[in-house]
Amino acid sequence: MTNHDNLLLNYDYEIPESLIAQKPIKNRQDSRLFVINVKTQKFYHRKFSDIVDYFNAGDCLVINTTKVVPSRLLGKKSSGGKVEILFLDPCQQNNEEYKVLIKPFLSVGKKVYFENDYECKIIAKTNLGETVVQFNKSGILKFLQECGIMPLPPYINRKMGLAQKLSTFDRQRYQTVYAKTLGAIAAPTAGLHFTEDILKALKEKGIRIAVLTLHVGWGTFKPIKSAEINKHTMLSEKFIIDKMNADIINSAINNNKRIIAVGTTSVRALEFTANKVGFLKDGKTFIKECSGESSIFIYPGHKFKVINALITNFHLPKSTPLIMASAFSSREIILKAYKEAIKEKYRFFSYGDSMLLL
Repeated sequence: MTNHDNLLLNYDYEIPESLIAQKPIKNRQDSRLFVINVKTQKFYHRKFSDIVDYFNAGDCLVINTTKVVPSRLLGKKSSGGKVEILFLDPCQQNNEEYKVLIKPFLSVGKKVYFENDYECKIIAKTNLGETVVQFNKSGILKFLQECGIMPLPPYINRKMGLAQKLSTFDRQRYQTVYAKTLGAIAAPTAGLHFTEDILKALKEKGIRIAVLTLHVGWGTFKPIKSAEINKHTMLSEKFIIDKMNADIINSAINNNKRIIAVGTTSVRALEFTANKVGFLKDGKTFIKECSGESSIFIYPGHKFKVINALITNFHLPKSTPLIMASAFSSREIILKAYKEAIKEKYRFFSYGDSMLLL
């Protein structure tokens, strides 16, 4: 990694506000697909439904089956003022104390009141900017599923009642079609473009599909504060890769087929697992079943052990996913591609278009 690659300011770019997608395109598969051939540094403009053309029989597609919890709650202070909290681990069990992000700031001892007679008390603040709250009743996950709002990022406008108005829509579209295991507070957005028809077409072509679960948390979008990226520490996120799916991935590796990761979350789980329990055979890195918490931060200089291709979205300036994409190709290639994507009016960020790095 060069000194230029290590400076956060070199991952900045200007994005017109008009290109920040506020809603997904009507049909998932109709998103645009920006293809980068990393070796030739050539760009191609396609539709996401064309993605099947880029894979061969025996290749392995790895998807993240985490399911987003509607983990944002709107409440009120005793004075009647509005309060918003975001649960950081909404699926924790047997505990009425939760870590949340809260706005506006409330001091320790204050209370927030919600629907169905739920209320919470501010217990403590952490040095990471989190707030610990204690609820008066259990059953928080069920309450969130009934009354919570999908935790869309702040650059998607859901103010002035839009969050409630579009709640049903966002519950469907801010979720992959293969979402299965509740636990995320943000969607693995690279997977939002897939449909059952595309998955079927991939299988019919002979592409194996392996699944893992990484519950996307605050660590994915927590801003980098340090000027030098190698000083940034990622927050940990829970993940699991079972034996059956590790075997599917290993079979593709053994047969010299490609591992295509859907999203930076899948990459983090795979590369963390390779570092923790991976083993070498015939010059290749294989993995074993693994679970726990990953806090791996991938930036330029990282030697990828498992993946050969990456499906991702267009990411925020100075963000950890943008830096990971730069590690897979290069910072220069990614920023050049983003410049062209802006020129071609691609739709950016969570509800935006897709990118394939080969």
